[in-house]
Amino acid sequence: MLDKVTEASLLFDFYGNLLTEKQRRVMSLYHEENLSLGEIAEEDNVSRQAVHISLKKAEKALNEYEDKLSLVKRWQDNLKLIENIASEIRSIDTSELKEEDRVTMMRILDEIGRID
Repeated sequence: MLDKVTEASLLFDFYGNLLTEKQRRVMSLYHEENLSLGEIAEEDNVSRQAVHISLKKAEKALNEYEDKLSLVKRWQDNLKLIENIASEIRSIDTSELKEEDRVTMMRILDEIGRID
């Protein structure tokens, strides 16, 4: 499982556009710019507590979107599946294959490696 900060950042990548502008800004400054709550509060001329509340509301909303849509879970499951497929392909004994089939397998593995 991911740590809370990494999980929140991943959820923000998937669902950030569904947040309010204020929530997006706080999440971006905190998770992407690595600003502290105090630094964000100073920049926005609000209290640290107000920033904390906004951040928690945004994180709660992101978790609710994931609970309903499961996009992050499906993405993670698909990555695991792709890794398993690539591993299976790599385990095939290619010594008996024609050269063109070996080239095709290498191309497929290369394409799999570019999936994110």
